[in-house]
Amino acid sequence: MLDILNDLIWSKLLIVMLIGLGLYFTVASRFVQFRYFGSMFGIFGEAFKRQPGQLSSFQALMLSVAGRVGAGNIAGVSVAIMLGGPGAIFWMWVVALVGMATSYFECSLAQLYKRREADGGYRGGPAFYIEHGLGQRWLGIVVSLLLLVTFGFGFNAVQSYTVASSLHDTFGVPTFVSGLVLMAVIALIISGGIKRIATFADVLVPAMAFSYIAMAIFVIGSNAGQIPDAFGMILRGAFGLEPAFAGGIGAAIIMGVKRGLFSNEAGLGSAPNVAAVAEVKHPVAQGIVQSLSVFIDTIVLCSCTALIILLSGVYQPGGEEVAGVVLTQSAVAAVVGEWGRVFVSLALLLFVFTTLIYNYYLGENALGFFTAKRWPVLLYRLLVIALVMWGSIQDLGTVFGFADVTMGLLAICNLIALALLFKVGLRLMRDYDSQRKAGVESPVFDPAQFADLDLDPAVWPAKAGAGAAARS
Repeated sequence: MLDILNDLIWSKLLIVMLIGLGLYFTVASRFVQFRYFGSMFGIFGEAFKRQPGQLSSFQALMLSVAGRVGAGNIAGVSVAIMLGGPGAIFWMWVVALVGMATSYFECSLAQLYKRREADGGYRGGPAFYIEHGLGQRWLGIVVSLLLLVTFGFGFNAVQSYTVASSLHDTFGVPTFVSGLVLMAVIALIISGGIKRIATFADVLVPAMAFSYIAMAIFVIGSNAGQIPDAFGMILRGAFGLEPAFAGGIGAAIIMGVKRGLFSNEAGLGSAPNVAAVAEVKHPVAQGIVQSLSVFIDTIVLCSCTALIILLSGVYQPGGEEVAGVVLTQSAVAAVVGEWGRVFVSLALLLFVFTTLIYNYYLGENALGFFTAKRWPVLLYRLLVIALVMWGSIQDLGTVFGFADVTMGLLAICNLIALALLFKVGLRLMRDYDSQRKAGVESPVFDPAQFADLDLDPAVWPAKAGAGAAARS
């Protein structure tokens, strides 16, 4: 049943929607993700700027990277190469580059339609721009339920499976023992709240990402002479020209799109939930920043994993299948020795640790959209903990198959909403562009220019002449 649903969703619908809409958003916005690419890195200068009681734009970015960086970058890339051949990496790149535009629009809209909470914080995401932008609360509830199931249950099961299989391969730890430990850890920190998670993530995420990149640079540098061959293998496989791999171009595209979306989540509707909680002067500013997280996740980190696997000599087309993360561990070990397995296991443990918490937060945020009662939250927490244990003792196909179905349905709903709200997104972009052209370094959002939209005045209070002042 999972295979049938996945075939329908991925080979018939999502390939066209993800790449097609991503290209449309890119061209219609005049390649916004490339026009503002340099501006994205300005966010690092704001790393220590905090509004009292609010999340900074940098913290929101680190939260998104914390969620995106995990099993997808290490195990997901291995699965893509194993089932789709090296050519799948090329299609992961394509999904990421056009997905940067998709992420830009979904995160800008999340900022625009966000709501202020009683504690002074913000809440937003696809359910909110669907309800307040399209006037379709029922669809917002459907998206919230899919988000809850995908991240709180499906993706957490994938993360726990990846850690359990990694620790079993490296240290011989039984998978059920890893599951029990993960259950205990997530139960202890599950009530930490978004602000505590953010404080933790904006320190740990850069450290663990740079350490993994450093290892990748060492492995790649040790095999520098083979880099052209590795890229040649990727490009040939992308267009079905690699005779050693029997799957052909179809397998490469499907696996590249699947694992690309699983890894960078562009268009999936997850990052907007985090983007909405940041304090910014203009919604587009956070959209630009969030595009960077897609680039970091796929173009940088996934490429590192792919090159490690292809340069190590461990991967053999048509050879024996190796489960997920074990292929990456074997590749690192082949270059640096057996301690490389330990390094990958520890890096993955840190990646998954933040991702589990991030996934839990997304699910609870989705739950809060349609109920304020306490008992559903408690039930959700118990189910999350149970699914973490379930994932650790399952097989690769079952875990990824379940996650792919829920992820696909969520992406379809979110992409339809983005297409319907695209004109609003373009309005927002043009307002930001016009201020930048007028020489305004940090454009300011003027709600008076968008009075026809259902915005929260507690988030965007009317400021007489704000837009005119900024433009002058």
